[in-house]
Amino acid sequence: QVQLEESGGGLGQPGGSLRLSCAASGYIFSIYAMGWYRQAPGKQRELVATITLGGGTTNYADSVMGRFTISRDNAKKMVSLQMNSLKPEDTAVYYCNARRVLPNSDYNYWGQGTQVTVSS
Repeated sequence: QVQLEESGGGLGQPGGSLRLSCAASGYIFSIYAMGWYRQAPGKQRELVATITLGGGTTNYADSVMGRFTISRDNAKKMVSLQMNSLKPEDTAVYYCNARRVLPNSDYNYWGQGTQVTVSS
């Protein structure tokens, strides 16, 4: 059974930092691309950052480029999101995602989400 468990959310101050972590289990972590998405109230879920299997390539939303850093540890089966220079507009529920796309299949798994609130 695939499980993705996020942690590290909470209240952050504008200009401050938070670090999210996602612990994976129940599947072969190293063959899945990993990502973080977020959903603010009344808005659609949006991509925040993704990282490839070995961690060699990362991709960020323009809104977080230069402030957030995604990383992964395949030995520990974890993916993290370091969030610096937080802004109120970063307030959202953040979701961990695991995805493996094959020619005839698309395996896509989600965590339950962790709330991040940026406010003074």
